[in-house]
Amino acid sequence: MKSPVLMNRKAMSNMTNTKLKTHLWRFFLLGMLALLWELFAHYKIIDIFYFSRPSLILIDFYQLFSTGLVLPHISVTMQATLAGLFIGSVLGVIVAFIMGRFEMIGRIFDPVIVALYGIPKLALGPLFILWFGLGIESKIFLSFIWVFFIMYFSAYGGFKNVEPRVINSAVLMGATSFQIILKIILPSSLPWIFTGIRTGIGVALLGAIVGEYIGSAAGLGYLVQYAGNMFDTTRVLSTILVMTLIMVICNELVKYLELCLLRWRPVSRHV
Repeated sequence: MKSPVLMNRKAMSNMTNTKLKTHLWRFFLLGMLALLWELFAHYKIIDIFYFSRPSLILIDFYQLFSTGLVLPHISVTMQATLAGLFIGSVLGVIVAFIMGRFEMIGRIFDPVIVALYGIPKLALGPLFILWFGLGIESKIFLSFIWVFFIMYFSAYGGFKNVEPRVINSAVLMGATSFQIILKIILPSSLPWIFTGIRTGIGVALLGAIVGEYIGSAAGLGYLVQYAGNMFDTTRVLSTILVMTLIMVICNELVKYLELCLLRWRPVSRHV
């Protein structure tokens, strides 16, 4: 009979091999797509004025970092993104907790929040610029608004799905309200909250970029807008590649933090 240690090592080895195969397939498919794109551009099946080509995009991507041109813009965008993500996440979780904890408040205000969520945030961008000016404040507020709703719905779902029998058992054993919140409700809701954070990173970055696109003198959104006005398709796509890499890095950091904090939860093979 095999020991639990050997079985665990075998399971970890299989999981590592699965992840490696997944990454290899991702790189292979992306490489094939880039190769087809390059061939189409080389044989003039597509016009590089409108679509550029991967080789030119990679050269421009290298130049953005080698000259240091993109670094101040990344700094500006990430300041607005992280500030909006933090404020939106904290307030979203707090409001969701209050709504889930106090049923009457939830019944009154939940439809209001759902209605506000339906308002197109992009259409409000110029209004936020008018309220807060062209500085970083308008970008933070735009990011905050988008993150808040994502975090609210994720955290609210987590708080409402805590198993009532577990709470009742804790009450019977003499647990206080604070202990129930700290030991049962919050840990049970953490997977939902982390799901909201991972989604919130994308909308926070999008909010900051949209704000910069509407009105700004710095940031990745401004860089895209300026390149678009100059009809520089290569610079537009290389800047989008920078945004994509930022998203991948942030997502991996959140996944690592989630694995560290939720060691008790079984790890999905597909994560």
